[in-house]
Amino acid sequence: MQETSFCLSVGNTLSYRMSDSNSTDYTNPTTFILLGIPGLETAHVWMSIPFCTMYTIAVFGNFTILFTIKTMPSLHGPMYYFLCMLAITDLVLSTSIVPKMLSIFWFYSREINFSACLTQMYFILTFFFIQSGILAAMAFDRYVAICDPLRHCTTLTNTVVAKISLAVVLRGIMLILPHTLLARRWPYCRTNIIPNTYCEHIALVKLACADISLSSYYSLSVAFLVIGMDVFFISLSYAQILRAIFRLPTKDARLKTFGTCGSHLCVILAFYIPHLFAAVTQRFAHNVALHLRVLMANMYLLVPPMLNPIIYGVRTQQIRDRLLQLFAHKGT
Repeated sequence: MQETSFCLSVGNTLSYRMSDSNSTDYTNPTTFILLGIPGLETAHVWMSIPFCTMYTIAVFGNFTILFTIKTMPSLHGPMYYFLCMLAITDLVLSTSIVPKMLSIFWFYSREINFSACLTQMYFILTFFFIQSGILAAMAFDRYVAICDPLRHCTTLTNTVVAKISLAVVLRGIMLILPHTLLARRWPYCRTNIIPNTYCEHIALVKLACADISLSSYYSLSVAFLVIGMDVFFISLSYAQILRAIFRLPTKDARLKTFGTCGSHLCVILAFYIPHLFAAVTQRFAHNVALHLRVLMANMYLLVPPMLNPIIYGVRTQQIRDRLLQLFAHKGT
């Protein structure tokens, strides 16, 4: 196939030498080649437009959320502290991917240093799991606010919020660190071509000429453990929230109370549904075209950072009022 021959022509043949009759020492590549979106190379410039737009919205929107919360003392509460963390993870996730992607699309800058590739992979995975933990923490905040409102301020104090935030961050850092250490350990003697716009973990370790079962099992175990645990806690929190809502005496009270969870539910759906589709596509839909799988692998990481500030900016009255106040002040 033409695409395969192109990959082989770009890839470097990695040198190796026999140290003895039973072992082989391989020289790992100093750089990898990111193909972008394989099969759609001629459309890279056009495809950069929506990705650049998404990144611009994500950066502007999340900085606006951070600025709004910082300048409004009334928003200095648990939910908005978690929202600040969510905005920061959105900024890190999108910035870890899009600048390099655009350099591939615009300047054909496909090379990435081996260490830079591992660093990019580490940041993407770490902040993805941190974001999942933040969503679980926000669900706990909604549970306390609705099911035990009188003790909300005493339960979720600044100290408790800081401890939860630290636990979420450390969980992401510690659980993803072995991914990077294992990926650095493998010998890469097949090719240095990565058919993606970023250093995706699975795409990278598949290039290793060794048994990568340990990486695969660890990756699946961590994904099921972290995502499964977070989804379980989110589901448990909302089960209790729904029970409390249905006990309210009037329909208006139920709708008003449930409305306080609307933004969080939208963010949860925007985060987990694209990831679910991407995971199913990567693991089981082998007949799906490669460029579609690459697009899905990018969308599940880039759509939430764009949508989250829009959702909270539109649906949260305090943030919406503050933004309208700022824009009205600038217009005068």
